[in-house]
Amino acid sequence: MHTFEPSNSEPTAPQDSSTPWYKELSRYHWFVLVVAALGWLFDCLDQQLFILARPAAMKDLVQATEGMSLKDLELARSNAGNYATSIFIAGWATGGLIFGMLGDRIGRAKTMLITILMYSLFTGLSALSKSWIDFSAYRFLTGLGVGGEFAVGVALVAEVMPNRARPYTLSLLQALSAFGNISAAFINLGLGIAEEEGLVSSPWRYMFMIGALPALLALFIRRRLKEPEQWVKVKAEQKAGDAQMGSYAELFRNPRWRKHAILGLLLGCSGVIGLWSVGFFAPDLIRSVQKKAVTAGVFDEQFATATAAKDDQKLGFLDEIKTAQADPKTAKPMSEGATELKAKLDRTVNGRLSRWQSYTSIAINVGAFFGMFGFGALSQRIGRKPTFVIALLSAFVSTVSVFWFLEHFWQIWVMVPVMGFCQLSLFAGYAIYFPELFPTRLRTTGTSFCYNVGRFVAALGPIVKGMLEAAFVNTPEPLRYAGVTMCLVFLIGLCVLPFLPETKGQPLPE
Repeated sequence: MHTFEPSNSEPTAPQDSSTPWYKELSRYHWFVLVVAALGWLFDCLDQQLFILARPAAMKDLVQATEGMSLKDLELARSNAGNYATSIFIAGWATGGLIFGMLGDRIGRAKTMLITILMYSLFTGLSALSKSWIDFSAYRFLTGLGVGGEFAVGVALVAEVMPNRARPYTLSLLQALSAFGNISAAFINLGLGIAEEEGLVSSPWRYMFMIGALPALLALFIRRRLKEPEQWVKVKAEQKAGDAQMGSYAELFRNPRWRKHAILGLLLGCSGVIGLWSVGFFAPDLIRSVQKKAVTAGVFDEQFATATAAKDDQKLGFLDEIKTAQADPKTAKPMSEGATELKAKLDRTVNGRLSRWQSYTSIAINVGAFFGMFGFGALSQRIGRKPTFVIALLSAFVSTVSVFWFLEHFWQIWVMVPVMGFCQLSLFAGYAIYFPELFPTRLRTTGTSFCYNVGRFVAALGPIVKGMLEAAFVNTPEPLRYAGVTMCLVFLIGLCVLPFLPETKGQPLPE
């Protein structure tokens, strides 16, 4: 079987400013980019499947107890979803620390293989959950793999690519992850329609089964992907006792790397908390905003159909449902026929709300694709730090606007893509900038520290959001007020940027 040669064995075009960056890439460069992009794409598919499946999963896994009001039940489900999200993010942070270190010690390619197998396996097992507690346990274990994959992927690409092509390929790597998110939205949309038609029940379980498929990519990686020559060289030196690889003690012993790690962590916190505690709740917001209108619309459709057919029995069932919904505490138990009809109406409502969720997710990631690639192009022109300033301010303004105004269908296709463009552009910045802050022996360790340790802080974000929702519980839409308040986190990054170096046009440090 044909195998690719290392990157320096194939001729590339001369690396001068008049040559397009993509002309400098050999076949092996493209192969590495595709493999790393697929690994991160499927990683993001898993993340987005979780985000979109979360409300439906909590509805199945958190049931009402005796005497619990509908409002209390909805709050319990929201809290369980917040805890599951926090536990997932904590697993992500833990995995980032562990596999970031392993990426420096045993190699980028080997570590990528392990992380992909891990997040695929436990995503599939999430479909078997019986309660929100074991669901959260599976999500923690999934997070271990998710957290490790990013750092080894970007380090691999950063070390293999020519210097001038590096920011473009890293931003493209990040931009292509939008296709994983969009794929998850289409999966959710298709299963939502199937649920609406009564073809499937608990479609969120099918979503997680689909999320197990990326394990097949691991076979491809194992057979063809080589370790970067830069890493191989440093590893050989380490055996001779000249370098220490994948050591957090080494990372913090050196003042330069310690400063980069701590400030990079704070910069990463802005985007990570802003996305996972605010931005990724936009689909939940539109679902919450539209629930009343969609429920009323489905009920009116059924009422009109029954009236036209002069179906007195169905009209009686609809009256029972309407009375029970008006005051659940004092309403009499519904008849068997009304209960069956309500279950059917609930499936239809859930299916339609899943559509709204899916449209919102698609809109976010359409904007994200252009924002992430755009960050790479702009940062190569004006520098990394000025581009971060623009991205952080834009993320703050656009996210506040979405959470304050989002309500109507047309806004999903106008406001939400702008938010996705601004918010997700930051993550292309992290993919480009963090590997440029650390030497080869500490590259995945440092990158993982900046990108993933902030997730321990971010893990508290959904819980804080839940507390804010409880504080605003008497407002029409508590999630709006909580989201707008949480947007202040984007401004943290602006405070640390002056103390970080500008790396535009510089080789990777050694």
